[in-house]
Amino acid sequence: MATDTEEPTLTVDELAARAGVTVRTVRFYSTRGLLPPPVIGPRRVGHYGQGHLSRLALIEELQHQGMTLAAIERYVEQLPPDLSAHDLAIHRALVASWAPDSAEEATRAELERRAGRSLGEEDIDRLAAMGVLEREAAGGGYRLDPGLLRLGVQLLDVPIAHETILAARTVLLEHTRSAAHELTRLFRDEVWNPYRERESDPEHVAAMKSLSAHMQPMVVQALVTAFQRSLKQELRAAFGQEG
Repeated sequence: MATDTEEPTLTVDELAARAGVTVRTVRFYSTRGLLPPPVIGPRRVGHYGQGHLSRLALIEELQHQGMTLAAIERYVEQLPPDLSAHDLAIHRALVASWAPDSAEEATRAELERRAGRSLGEEDIDRLAAMGVLEREAAGGGYRLDPGLLRLGVQLLDVPIAHETILAARTVLLEHTRSAAHELTRLFRDEVWNPYRERESDPEHVAAMKSLSAHMQPMVVQALVTAFQRSLKQELRAAFGQEG
């Protein structure tokens, strides 16, 4: 698969398959300006890269949030034109975080269509171990987490031992739960409890509850930004990377 520093190598058919959409959908999005044009290679064949895949994933997530095509077009127009595939993936993760937790049922064929590739039994086992899906006891179907599916499928091709991926997932879960616990405690002890002691008006209490809900997007974005910067610093210190 092409990266941001490599020449795009995917044909439109390969791009559609990996994104889990049809070729017609890819071309439709291109005509609406939602996808940048491909790189034209020999024989006038268009080639696509990771940036196109990441943009398709973002469009899919926006649709999952219930946005209309017109709203998605306005949303995409506001994005900086030079966003990398990595930045688009982070942007999609932020969008996905506002969606309510929900598992979806899927047959094997539907699962593979959404994954954009065929999946062997070992792939299914790895996705189940990562918490992306669960096998249903009856019917042979699956219950999957749509927010984790694309990430899980990408991890199938990462040249890292499966045990290492699971260990990293455990670290992330432990530390994010700890951060969520401490932030919730801080809001409860320093904001909510003092306010409730001073204010007895039900309307004001309801307004404070609404404020706590609206704070979630800001807190998540702050956590993602802080983690991204911390990770860059740690990588630079460990491997001498730049940027």
